[in-house]
This record gives sequence, C-alpha cells and structure tokens, in this order.
Amino acid sequence: MADSAVSIIPDVQRLKPSQRETYRSTKSYDHNEGLSCCFRQWRASHSHCRFVHGYALAFKFVFATHELDERNWCYDFGGMKPVKAWLHEMFDHTMVVAEDDPELATFRKMAADGLVDLRILPAVGCEATAKFVFDHVAPSIKAETHGRVWLESVEVREHAGNSAVYERLGG
Repeated sequence: MADSAVSIIPDVQRLKPSQRETYRSTKSYDHNEGLSCCFRQWRASHSHCRFVHGYALAFKFVFATHELDERNWCYDFGGMKPVKAWLHEMFDHTMVVAEDDPELATFRKMAADGLVDLRILPAVGCEATAKFVFDHVAPSIKAETHGRVWLESVEVREHAGNSAVYERLGG
C-alpha cells in the first residue's frame, strides 16, 4: 500500500501578501511642541491629580497598512497638518475638564471671565485623552487614504515617565 502524501499549507501562506504583511509608520509631536495644557481629574479624590495641574503633552500616532502607496510609504505625513493644528487648538494653553466634573459651572464661568481657555472632554486622564484624540483622527486618516491606511494607536505622554496608549487593531 503506497503512502499518500498530504500537503498542508498553513493558513498564513494562503493569504495574499497584502493580508499577512503590515507596514507601520509613526508621527510624533514631542513635549517641545508647546502643547501646555491644564487638567483636573475630579474623580482622583485620593490623589493630588484632583487639583488643577498641567503638562506639556506629547503625542505619538502609529499608522498601519497592508499596502504601501506609489512612493512606498505607509502614510504621507503631510496629511497631519490639520491634526497638528487641531492638537494646538485643543491642548495649547487650554484647560481640560470632564463633562461630568461637578465644578463644570465654575470652569465655564472662569472661561466666560477670560481666565481659562476651556475644553470639555467626555473624560479626563491620559488614557481618555488618547482615546479622544484617536476617535478624532482615525476617520480622517481612513478617508484620506480611501481605507488603505488605518490609525492603529495614539500615545499621549504627560512627561518622560508617564504615558498611555489607546489602540484599535486592524483599522
């Protein structure tokens, strides 16, 4: 009786190269970008973070694609100019508080009195800020590249020792 050879091709080999290869590129705006922002994390009642405090924020964006463009790029960083402008609008010399902060009326009055440039986010904290930025930027990256590139993650750094990353894999 002859042995029959069975050829088993691993699943990954059945994929098209564009489905098993992922290219990534990153764009960073470091602490020297001037995104000096104040926060209040009212839910941190056990910590000094419940007080108004500030950071020079830094952001790192990770882009991913299965297919490079005609220049062999994952993503053309020139498309980040509107994002950079938005980051400055949101986080350059601004005061960020959560929409459920019990002192929101006080902060609104301070803004009306010209004492702060107020930004109200769904939640405050490095992790929540990373998600907020991701949710704002991801749709424009996808639209600009007709779905070829997706924003994989956003990292927000408060300083050299603290950061948080929000990621959504696979676009």
